[in-house]
Amino acid sequence: MTPAARRSTPGTGRRPEARRTGTGHAPGHHGEILQGVFLDDTGRRCAGLVTLPLPGPGSRAEFTRRPGTSPQQLTVVPADRTKAARAAALAMAACAPGHPEPPCGGELRITGDIPVGLGMGSSSSDVVAVVRAVADSYGTRLPPETIARLAVRAELACDPLMLDGRPVLFAQREGRVLEVLGRALPSVVVVGCALGAGAPVDTLSLPVRAHDDGDVRACERLRVLLRQAVATGDVALLGEVATASARRGQEVLCHPEFESLTDVAARFGAAGVQIAHSGAVAGVLFDPAAPGLRRRISSCVRALEHRAIPTTRVFSTPTTLPATKEFRSGPAHRRVDRPTRPDTPRRPARLSPL
Repeated sequence: MTPAARRSTPGTGRRPEARRTGTGHAPGHHGEILQGVFLDDTGRRCAGLVTLPLPGPGSRAEFTRRPGTSPQQLTVVPADRTKAARAAALAMAACAPGHPEPPCGGELRITGDIPVGLGMGSSSSDVVAVVRAVADSYGTRLPPETIARLAVRAELACDPLMLDGRPVLFAQREGRVLEVLGRALPSVVVVGCALGAGAPVDTLSLPVRAHDDGDVRACERLRVLLRQAVATGDVALLGEVATASARRGQEVLCHPEFESLTDVAARFGAAGVQIAHSGAVAGVLFDPAAPGLRRRISSCVRALEHRAIPTTRVFSTPTTLPATKEFRSGPAHRRVDRPTRPDTPRRPARLSPL
C-alpha cells in the first residue's frame, strides 16, 4: 500500500481528520467549611481546607488535538484563560508519553456558569475541566492525585474539585489530601449570600499571617470536631466548626457585615455560617430537619436583605429537599457562560438582592 493510500479513507478518497477531541467537566464549590493550618502525617505544618460542595454550576472544556503541530500552537477560547492554557500544556506533557503521537497543539474551548471572583473555585474548575478534556483527547483518564498535582503547577494553589465532592482536608498549595473525613458532609440547607456587595477578595494583597502553635492547636481541634460531625451526621456540630473557622478568617478578611450575618443566623435558629476564605461568598447553614424550615429560610432571606447583604441562592447539599428552590440574582447569575475576562485581576461579581 502506498503512503497516499494509507492517508486516505477507503471508499472516499479523502484524508481522514488527524485530530481527536476530548471533553471534561468540573464542579464549583460554595466556599469553605474549614480552613487553616494543620499537621500532616509527618507532623509538618501545612495550609489546608474543606470545601462546601455546590450542586449545579461548573466548568466545561473541549480540547481538539491537532497532530503534527507544535505544542506552542494552542488556541484558547476565551483567550484570556491563562491558567487553563498552562494546565492544557501540562496535561499534554503528562498524557503524551506512551502514546503513538507526540505532544502537539490544538484548540481549547472553555464554558462555565460559576460566578467569578466570589471564591467559588471558578479558576480551579476551569483547570480541572481542561486537564480532564486533554486526557480524554488522548483516550485516557488521569487519577485525581495527578490532576491535583497538575492543577497546583498551573495555578499555584487549587481546590479539591477533582475529588467530586468527597469531604477531605486538602492541602491546596501542595495538591494532596491530608485526610478523608468520610463519605459525605452532613446534609445542610444553605442560604447563600455575598459579603462586601460581591466585590472580589484579592488574596495576594492580604497580610500574611504567621501561624503559631496556638493556631495549629485551634485548627486541629476544629478538624477533630468536623471529623466527628461527618461520622455522626451532626449538622449542629458542622455549623459550629464552620462558624469558628469563618470567625478566625475575619482576622484577615475583615468583612464588615460578618457580625450581621452571624446575628441573622442565630435569630432564625441556623446551625451556623460559612464563608469563602478567598472571596466574598457566604452561607447561612440550616438543618434540613429543623421545624418550620421554609419559614426560617424565608425570614432569613428577608433579614439579610434588610441588612443590605445580597442573597444569591438557596440550595441543599446533598439534595435533601426536592422542592428547595434555587434563586439566582445579579449579573453573575444571568449568563450561561462566564464573560471573557482576565484570570487576574477579576472584575467584581456584584449581586443584587433577591
